Amino acid sequence: MSRWRPPPERSTALITRAGHERLKAELDELWRVQRPEVVRALAAAAAEGDRSENAEYTYRKKQLAGIDRRVRYLGKRLPALKVVEQAPSDPEAVFFGAWVALERIDTGELARYRIVGPDETDAAAGWISIDSPLARALLKKRVDDEVEAQLPGGAARFAIVAVEYARCERA
Repeated sequence: MSRWRPPPERSTALITRAGHERLKAELDELWRVQRPEVVRALAAAAAEGDRSENAEYTYRKKQLAGIDRRVRYLGKRLPALKVVEQAPSDPEAVFFGAWVALERIDTGELARYRIVGPDETDAAAGWISIDSPLARALLKKRVDDEVEAQLPGGAARFAIVAVEYARCERA
């Protein structure tokens, strides 16, 4: 069995200023704080002797590999990202960074989402990726437009209730 995996689909290289700052802070934390701690712990575990039965050594090696993988990803991803800091020229339409209030047509359920880059999504906060099916269906639409999106639970129809570009960055 091969370890080869097909490359992941290319994600949109857009991000908000706050998202970019969070990723930079994560990279700095990993490189300057977490990695040196893990390297010290790994060296101490390696000094204990037989590495084949040393659980601490095995754990620290895996932890270091995970940190290095994330550092490598962030090191390549951050320069490729384009920070979007201004509202679009047409604030009535849905574009990147918009807060969109939706009403599900079949249930009347209301939801509010912000369209952000794939590197800063947070479902609990209502931040959805611009690459998601719902965001793709919403792009360039306006208040009172109806959209249909293929969600994990099946197709759903929504009516756009409101669109705003208020500076609602999270810390």
